[in-house]
Amino acid sequence: MLELVISERGERSIASRQFHEGALRVLRPHYLDDSGQVCYVVVNPGGAYLGADLFVLDVEVGEGASLLLTTQSATKVYRTPGSFAEQRMAVRLGEGARLELMPDQLIAYREASYRQRTHVTLRPSSSLVMAEVVTPGWSPDGAAFRYEEIRLRNEIRVETGDGGTSELLALDNLLIRPPSGDVTGMGFMEGFSHLGSLIVVDARVDQALADELHSITSARDATTGISLTRSIAGTTGLVLRSLSNSTGEVNLLLGACTSLLRQRWHGQEPLNLRKH
Repeated sequence: MLELVISERGERSIASRQFHEGALRVLRPHYLDDSGQVCYVVVNPGGAYLGADLFVLDVEVGEGASLLLTTQSATKVYRTPGSFAEQRMAVRLGEGARLELMPDQLIAYREASYRQRTHVTLRPSSSLVMAEVVTPGWSPDGAAFRYEEIRLRNEIRVETGDGGTSELLALDNLLIRPPSGDVTGMGFMEGFSHLGSLIVVDARVDQALADELHSITSARDATTGISLTRSIAGTTGLVLRSLSNSTGEVNLLLGACTSLLRQRWHGQEPLNLRKH
């Protein structure tokens, strides 16, 4: 269990509450620039997810605060005989709050089964950017899809009143289950092995932004599609999916998109986490 509450103090965002019990924890906070946005790195000292592991994260970003949340390294899921590994994450964003959720890639190895559920509740004035990269791990025969299952579910709700009432903005489900059929063909992975996703929720999301991001992604060695959600109380979601055969190529593509948003909306430089 990992809990993190971010609040605004002066011109900086800080952690007003931190708690961990079990494997997950965060490193000391740092600031990548003078914007006041705080960056926390989630660490799993165990190094990987195994069968029947359950990791729970609870993140709250208070009014006007800004958080960049990333991981120290890739999330590796090894063989999970008996039961799947699971991560559950609850996120709450206050008025004018901002969250960039930018983990390293998820790597599923042979006979791995993994489920991830992320539930986000935000206000119409909040800003959310979530990235995800899914890659197959090494297998003895060199084949790409030797894992059992990857199931990712993102539920995003917008609070529209003071009584805690919310409306569903997006329900994003991704299920890759290689043993059930050929996932490499048309209508699924299209011959690619790596998948990248980007979810953006912000009042400034519109068709013009979707078109601009599409123009950026068309220059990359990947196949990409972008769609918009409906609007609720003036805020709209954007979902980008990209297929490639390279982790580096997917990361470059998502990085180009997030760099545009960081510079245009917040006057920040492209993200450089300097992990290596």
